Amino acid sequence: MKLLITGGAGFVGSSLAIALKMNYPDYEIFAMDNLKRRGSELNLSRLKKQGVEFIHGDIRSKEDFDALPGVDAVIEASAEPSVLAGLDGTPDYLINTNLFGTVNCLNYALKHKAAFLFLSTSRVYPIKTLEGLNFVEEETRFALADEQPVPGASSKGIAEDFPLDGPRSLYGTTKLASELLIQEYNEFYGLKTVINRCGVITGPWQMGKVDQGVMVLWIAKHYFDQQLGYFGYGGTGKQIRDMLHVADLYRLIDWQLHNLDQVNGQILNAGGGLESSASLQELTKICQEVTGKTIPIKAVAETRTADIRLYVTDNTKVTALTGWKPEIGIRQIVEEIAAWLAENEEDLKPILM
Repeated sequence: MKLLITGGAGFVGSSLAIALKMNYPDYEIFAMDNLKRRGSELNLSRLKKQGVEFIHGDIRSKEDFDALPGVDAVIEASAEPSVLAGLDGTPDYLINTNLFGTVNCLNYALKHKAAFLFLSTSRVYPIKTLEGLNFVEEETRFALADEQPVPGASSKGIAEDFPLDGPRSLYGTTKLASELLIQEYNEFYGLKTVINRCGVITGPWQMGKVDQGVMVLWIAKHYFDQQLGYFGYGGTGKQIRDMLHVADLYRLIDWQLHNLDQVNGQILNAGGGLESSASLQELTKICQEVTGKTIPIKAVAETRTADIRLYVTDNTKVTALTGWKPEIGIRQIVEEIAAWLAENEEDLKPILM
């Protein structure tokens, strides 16, 4: 099999490329990336060591695709992933990458009759609807109530039939627009596709920032003895997310690649689920236990733009279709990331501090 992974030097793309090459040494895997994100250059030697061919290219450029060899499948893992991207009034890079870039990827896949696996995001779900959900305040976290005002929401989390009306961030909108186009290519061009709406993805080799990659950021700030803050919702740190280890995501992508007919045309939520969820307060406690460090955390009551109180993935549909469910919990994720920081401290310090 020949595969193209876009965003192939990014955290998710490189992790998938390396895992696929390790498990299928005979596969030809091309990792395409524009190396815009700081830290992605550290993955080039890792890709080369495993025998993944790196191609310096930009999905915004149709010409860069013209120079690529044909493949059997495309894993579209490229994105401007920040939920705050474009909110400063200049959304051009965001839209050109996340929407028009996807069009170039789709046309390339169509040209070579390649399957198309798309990594979308839970951020396609509208902010105000999520914020209007019924919740209970527990000692260390907010939790979703059983009874909800809209379909697709329960104490288990958010399912695929959650309403899509309303603003969701420019980032989420570009991903949803891409989803709509993918469905058209599937229906009218016969392109085999699957869309995965991922929750928070994390693990070693993620270059965490405040607006994307919060898990690594939280652990790194503890590791390097720096300050953090509980922003919004009263400054209590009770807002929650579920965390999906990139190795768990790989297992799903691997299954889909080799059983695409069973998920062709599907939209699937994929996240850590309730079992692998944590509030910032709970995450802080685990970070303290794993790193042995306690750092100052300020409380800021004011809620930031585009933030949400809670998001947990309901994996019921993807588990029923594929048998997949995440296996790696929060503590193991923290331990792995802390070990990675220790092993690569000199390289990571200027990026993550």
